[in-house]
Amino acid sequence: MSRLLYSGPLSLFSRKVEIQLAEKGLPFERVMVAFSQARGYQPKHPAVLMANPRAQVPVLLDGAVTLFDSTVIGEYLEEAYPEPALMPTGAAARARCRLLELTADEILLPPLRLLMHRSEPASDPSRRAQQEAEATKGEATLRGHYQRLAGELGGQDWFCGAFSLADIALYLSLFWAQRLKGPGLQAHPALAAWYARMQARPAVAQVTAELQAADRELSPDLYR
Repeated sequence: MSRLLYSGPLSLFSRKVEIQLAEKGLPFERVMVAFSQARGYQPKHPAVLMANPRAQVPVLLDGAVTLFDSTVIGEYLEEAYPEPALMPTGAAARARCRLLELTADEILLPPLRLLMHRSEPASDPSRRAQQEAEATKGEATLRGHYQRLAGELGGQDWFCGAFSLADIALYLSLFWAQRLKGPGLQAHPALAAWYARMQARPAVAQVTAELQAADRELSPDLYR
């Protein structure tokens, strides 16, 4: 069966799918859709336009199955290729895991958006000052989320008992916060230790290295 993933160099949702595929040992061909900080994903890739009404990556073609949205793709892969499992057993545990993934994708993302100007070409000084004022609010919100996530982790190595989709999604959101020079994790040692465990996993380490390489090319303002 052929397996093809349309991804993006700085798409945390695409990279989430890449990590899941690697953790499950599922080989795939990757098409990296062109991106620039000035134009974004313009012009849109024709195959992505055809497959996804939202015109966004990721898009997965798995044999005759075509899917978009990282959460839908993740649930499909978990059902189609259940070993190794990346979700816990039991309805309550699985629901909690899904909520943690949703936290990464929809709760952490709004304050992260307030920091994203830091990776874009520098704007005029007055606009940048306004953006940084908004970023300060975003950082305060993120610190509150860190506190809640530390409580969710408790004394476990992984958020859902065993390594799961929730860990992948949360890692990428927290990596994005560090990437955008947001709050560090030092105030939450257990969360910082979990983050280090994540980076030690080969699939995560590879994606992290690729993201950092893409940043050096596409987001040079982050390194000034």
